[in-house]
Amino acid sequence: MLSHLFNPIQIGAMTVKNRLMMSAMSINFGVDENCHVTDQLIEYFVERARGEVGMMLVGGGSVHPGGQELPDLPQMYDDSCIPSLKIMVDRVKRYDTKFGVQLMHGGRQSYLPQKVAPSAIPAPAVVKGEVRALEVKEIKELVACFGDSARRCREAGFDFIEIHGAHGYLINQFMAPNSNIRTDEYGGSFENRTRFLFEIIEAIREKAGKEFPVGIRINGNDYIENGWELKDTVRLAPLLEKAGVVYLHISGGVYGSTELTIPSMYTPQGCFVHLAEAVEKVVDIPVITVGRIKDPKHANQIIKEGKADMVSMGRSFLADPQYPRKAREGQFSQIRPCVGCCLGCIHAVLAKEPGSCVVNPDVGREYKIKEEAASQTHLKVVVVGAGPAGMAAGRMFALKGHDTMICEKEPDCGGLLALAATAPGRGELGDILHFFKEEIGRLGVEIRYDTPLSMDLLNEIRPDKVILATGSLPDMPVIKGLFQTDMALITNVDLLKGKEKSGDRVIVLGGGMTGLITADFLADQGKQVVVLNRKKSFAEEMSSNDRYYLRERLKKGKVDLYKNVAIQAFTDDGAVFKSNGQTLTLTGFDTVVISEKQQSIRDAKKLEKNNHAQFHFIGDAKSPRHLMYCISEAEEIARSV
Repeated sequence: MLSHLFNPIQIGAMTVKNRLMMSAMSINFGVDENCHVTDQLIEYFVERARGEVGMMLVGGGSVHPGGQELPDLPQMYDDSCIPSLKIMVDRVKRYDTKFGVQLMHGGRQSYLPQKVAPSAIPAPAVVKGEVRALEVKEIKELVACFGDSARRCREAGFDFIEIHGAHGYLINQFMAPNSNIRTDEYGGSFENRTRFLFEIIEAIREKAGKEFPVGIRINGNDYIENGWELKDTVRLAPLLEKAGVVYLHISGGVYGSTELTIPSMYTPQGCFVHLAEAVEKVVDIPVITVGRIKDPKHANQIIKEGKADMVSMGRSFLADPQYPRKAREGQFSQIRPCVGCCLGCIHAVLAKEPGSCVVNPDVGREYKIKEEAASQTHLKVVVVGAGPAGMAAGRMFALKGHDTMICEKEPDCGGLLALAATAPGRGELGDILHFFKEEIGRLGVEIRYDTPLSMDLLNEIRPDKVILATGSLPDMPVIKGLFQTDMALITNVDLLKGKEKSGDRVIVLGGGMTGLITADFLADQGKQVVVLNRKKSFAEEMSSNDRYYLRERLKKGKVDLYKNVAIQAFTDDGAVFKSNGQTLTLTGFDTVVISEKQQSIRDAKKLEKNNHAQFHFIGDAKSPRHLMYCISEAEEIARSV
């Protein structure tokens, strides 16, 4: 069925067993105080090699201490790194996966107090601080550092290396006019701006050997004013092929670009494929595409249509390390899907925290968690609530061999996450619900709908454990005039469920994630919307990447946003409030949507005193929180039995 995706490919001297590459990701864990790899990073890669990916890359391989992108990434700038790398390579190679390192220098996008770049121009976003322009002597030294790092990778046993020339890091900074205003041999003309890259390629071939495979990741478009563009990539690609590069990995975006390097669920799947397709037409070496490709059938179609020779995925292999094997075996419904929220991966990493995954709590814990085994203790478990936490718990209890049943008071599963998935652009949240529902069915877990927890049910099942995943509901605030206003007063839950309808001019109370997606939901229907946020920031619980696209949608919907709001009173048709020192009055409104705090639903706990079972709260029932913690907590409680 996926004959194109699972057809071998020749890349330089390598024969790769399929067309799937796990792209380099700066995961920010798994190194010691010297940035040498540890068991944590080794097992992370071993688990994904076991999943049958064709090629795989270590991310953030720093060639110089002054270009370390993040503090906890593997270093390649000293021979002392080789022994631990060799251990990792030996472990991975048992699984016939071609294993490489992406070599990089962060330049002005490094999280370092003293940053260097082609020119003394700070990064346009994310990373702050002054930047010093490199001297020619230093540029030559960095060229040598790339060559020496490649030699170390070869000595450690890696199959290939990839030069990181994309995403606004140092090589890309040399190539892009907006970050390179030099007037010497490394600036000005196209030839001068690409000189650094070609010198690096030559240094690598000299020090690691001409037969050692070297690929490169470059941007098809920087998506920023006066940046590197597709026409530049099309011009450069044949020159790279002539220089001996064995593949081209085409991506897009830099820090501060209008299209983000790691886009969220709001971006169409396959958002950078057209860039690779343009490059494919001008070279004979393999071209790899990337960018929100998560469906294996989609990946197969890209290759079938000749738009690229391979497909690179990052977050999909965080979500499910077994993705390639499941795809090859046609087990599509068993692939745990990335939902494009960007929270556990890039958002955590940019906060200099260890990378993780909202839908897969095992990321970074592979060295602690071995293959799941059935529990030696057989329990009867009732899970109350079929939202994401409840279904995640039900699935894991079943995997551990326990007799599990889920009861749900509503006629369908999904809870509040199912409602969130109805908002514009957020439909992929439903993918994880579909995965859990399919898994529940595959594992034979019964779900009883329209069935709240009762003493009769407890007497029937006689469970050993009751897991309360009963969720939460909107908390009604006490604000002067709110319950006396002539405006319709509804909750975001009732609005998204379709139980209540709003008028044409709506005040949304609450500027968190639910408040903003509710505002977007209304604006998408042509409503005039004002958001009153009593906090200092909007949607702090969202990743910055996800929030960026949502904020852009709200701009197009002409939604008015106010933060630091102190509401003095609601009136018959509006509100009087202060925001950033100004007193403002809204009039002519017909609806207030409450989308602020949530309160846990904990009523079922009262049944515990008349029952021998142990009761446990998880998810929003324990405390309203993000999906990441709901799934993690659900799986952990099943493992802890």
